[in-house]
Amino acid sequence: MPGSITSAAEVTHISKHGLWLLLGDEELHLPFEQFPWFKQATVEQITTVEHPTPNHLYWPALDIDLAVDSIRRPADFPLMARG
Repeated sequence: MPGSITSAAEVTHISKHGLWLLLGDEELHLPFEQFPWFKQATVEQITTVEHPTPNHLYWPALDIDLAVDSIRRPADFPLMARG
């Protein structure tokens, strides 16, 4: 069914360097240096994440949409904003 969640996304850790996201059985690191939109966000804003499709994550309180591939391979997405 299109748009159904395939696995839950859960923020497992936040530090001054970034956040860690558990996506199924894979843990992904989002360093604030590469994902600066999260640096000033509250814990609630960061931990409220949706996983509407297999390659899409959405943080509604921050209005941030990210492709999972952009987290796995940020060098492949050179047009992403820098802090």
